[in-house]
Amino acid sequence: MPGLRESLWRVAGFRNLWLSQTVTLFGTSVTLLALPLVGLFFLDASPFEIGLLWAVEYVPIVLVGLPVGVWVERLPLRTVMVVADVGRSVALLAVPVALWTDQLSMPLLYGVAFCIGLGTLFFDVAQLSILPDLVEENRLVDANGKLELSRSVAQIGGPGVGGFLVQVLTAPLAILADAITYLASAYFVLFIKGKPRAAPPAERLNLRREIKEGLRFVFGHPLIRPLLLCATLAELAFAAVLALQVVYAANELLMTPAVIGVVLAIGNGGGILGALVAEPFARRFGTGTAFMVAIVLFTGGSIALPMSIGPVSFGFGLFVVFLGAYIFNVLQVSLCQAVTPSHLLGRMNSVFRFATWGVIPLGAAGGGLLVDSVGLPGVFWMAAALNVLSFIPPLFSPIRRLRDYESAEAATK
Repeated sequence: MPGLRESLWRVAGFRNLWLSQTVTLFGTSVTLLALPLVGLFFLDASPFEIGLLWAVEYVPIVLVGLPVGVWVERLPLRTVMVVADVGRSVALLAVPVALWTDQLSMPLLYGVAFCIGLGTLFFDVAQLSILPDLVEENRLVDANGKLELSRSVAQIGGPGVGGFLVQVLTAPLAILADAITYLASAYFVLFIKGKPRAAPPAERLNLRREIKEGLRFVFGHPLIRPLLLCATLAELAFAAVLALQVVYAANELLMTPAVIGVVLAIGNGGGILGALVAEPFARRFGTGTAFMVAIVLFTGGSIALPMSIGPVSFGFGLFVVFLGAYIFNVLQVSLCQAVTPSHLLGRMNSVFRFATWGVIPLGAAGGGLLVDSVGLPGVFWMAAALNVLSFIPPLFSPIRRLRDYESAEAATK
């Protein structure tokens, strides 16, 4: 009998979904470097303008994060993903075209960043909603683990690839290359096989009532609610840490740029390990135990960071943080997909994205503002405290007693 890993690669729908996500993630890593560099080198942008450029990408989450779930449920998921990919590609193409026609400006870059964020929001909600249509329920953890593995590898290798392309091609041409990756992603989505599950017939509600129905489902579910609260608190903490990790390494631990790069790569390696071990760990020890261990790991890692005395201890802390976070992410996405009715998947996913992505700018900006009053170590200790608090919702819920998906279904009744 073929192993579970081999079987998933032979599922055409999942394989094309994985290829689509992978090329997109690496392309996005290029843009994360290239777009700010265009502003710096071609428009002489200030640090504030560059920071604003990063923040604008999250604005769509605040504006339409909740309605997106309703809209995605009303449309063919593959169509949503293709349109999102093509839209992001067209937005990026505007940058080299504007440069070559002498029309480049910061407002244009802000518009491009907004379109990228909007397309990513639609694509992500649709991707999370279509996965249960492509693989069997008992393979969701393994499938999500493979998708998260791609994300972690892209976080490690993507910046290096992006830096190389920017160096060789210049930033505008590197952005052009990223535009092509979105078109490649759309191509793979077109060949996703498998018939989506038909949603049960229901009376079409108005937008506001459908959003309320999604919110009521998420916050009324005994498993999804504590996971959402835990993930939101942890994401708020991680946003501050990720925004200040380079500053902390350079100013507090006196690392050189080369050492910082190595340390961050080691830290992201924890994400690779987490994505690989999430499924076998949950199968061996039970889903509930795996959840609680994952939270202990990323909380313990966050406590280790402000206690670091050098590159080794700081890299170890980051490694443990990413290890726990990726195990949690794989299990959380899989469990929520398994216990959510198909006609509510879009809204469930959009509520998660609205909450967890929406706090990222708040955490990053809040951490930066608090540095002057409490110092860098103080901000990192506050982030650790938030992670400790994130442990509480799952602890006092049925999650910690879960063994598998059958017990998850029983917990909802």
